[in-house]
Amino acid sequence: MQIDGLTYLDRLALLAEKNNYIEPDLYEKYNVKRGLRNSDGTGVLVGLTEIGEVHGYILDEGERIPDQGRLLYRGIDIWDIVKGFQKEGRYGFEEVCYLLLFGELPDRQWLEEFTNLLAENRCLPDGFVEDMILKAPSNDIMNKLARSVLASYSYDKNPDDLSIKNVVRQSIELIARFPIMVAYGYQAKVHFYENQSLYIHLPRKDLSTAENFLYMIRPDNHYTRLEAELLDLALVLHAEHGGGNNSTFTVHVVSSTGTDIYSVIAAAVGSLKGPKHGGANIKVMEMIDDIKANVRDWADEEEIKYYLTKILNKEAFDKKGLIYGLGHAVYTLSDPRAVLLKNKAAELAREKNMEEEFGLYLTIEKVAPELFAAKKGTEKIIAPNVDFYSGFVYKMLNIPVELYTPIFAIARISGWCAHLLEELVSGGRIIRPAYKNVIGKRKYIPLEQR
Repeated sequence: MQIDGLTYLDRLALLAEKNNYIEPDLYEKYNVKRGLRNSDGTGVLVGLTEIGEVHGYILDEGERIPDQGRLLYRGIDIWDIVKGFQKEGRYGFEEVCYLLLFGELPDRQWLEEFTNLLAENRCLPDGFVEDMILKAPSNDIMNKLARSVLASYSYDKNPDDLSIKNVVRQSIELIARFPIMVAYGYQAKVHFYENQSLYIHLPRKDLSTAENFLYMIRPDNHYTRLEAELLDLALVLHAEHGGGNNSTFTVHVVSSTGTDIYSVIAAAVGSLKGPKHGGANIKVMEMIDDIKANVRDWADEEEIKYYLTKILNKEAFDKKGLIYGLGHAVYTLSDPRAVLLKNKAAELAREKNMEEEFGLYLTIEKVAPELFAAKKGTEKIIAPNVDFYSGFVYKMLNIPVELYTPIFAIARISGWCAHLLEELVSGGRIIRPAYKNVIGKRKYIPLEQR
């Protein structure tokens, strides 16, 4: 039934929108920390951690002084970690997983045993691929990943045991199986929704996490050493980012209730799926494609400036006035992840003959902050964040766009599990912030009087 051209559902939607609106000035009146942010943009301190640290500025008498960005895993600078494994010519993600979970760097024997343990746990349980993935494909890989995580509860003989030993066992299994869940979820998606051939490659115990993922998503299993090194670096850089990011905070909130690991990690996957969190690099790629389509000479700095100005003036691209991939909630002068990824990406750009497009990124990085400062009339420093280059890296690796955010999850599962363990050991209290009711008291009206 329709009234005034509106269906019953239309009218319900209008009611839901009308009666859930809260006046913005009330947030200021009651000093509400919207988004758990202080008035100066810093995060509200809600917990302590020893797992990751993100540094981007110095506070001096309440003023934020920009500083070079630093990312530390268990107190160790990410630059030193990357330099260490790259200098030795090995992959680093497995070492980082160990460091995040157990708080210290493994020696050669412990790292070898941990790597072997991951390899032994890569294969999904009997019947899982057919019953949980192929029989229930999803058009969204993150949705499929969350469902696969929840389904894992049913295949675990001891799913609710929150002893540290059992959660460590579950964490290792999830870290090992995330790449396989994503790869198979992708293969099911392109087969059932896009009528492509179905490829189900078994993971190999002799390959690293990065190598296995490239091996499983490519029909011919082929990849180069440099490709695997760059994906491995991307996994390392996305593995952890402090306790305050949305998905990691979700881990702390949900695990504080005492629920099982599968419920916790599925919730984190749902958080990461959001375009304001894990999907940011996709927006960068869409913007770059738009720039490439409208800028004839990618080496012409003035032409690039002209079109970026149109984007800032809301005259081009999505007309929101944003240059995506620049700026960060914490980092100011630099994002160390972006710098490390850019340096390695330059090598692959040469191998893939994509130096012209890489040059476009470099020019945008150079001129966009100047244009932004002129437009906003501010001296605020805007540096590229990791999302600015990660999408380009995945494109060079010939990885489909729908896998960009799932790759983030493949990396971040290690950090999530580390924070889950920390919450179990040191948390102890259910996380329950306060919300103030501002509607006031109302009387109940009998049905016949409404």
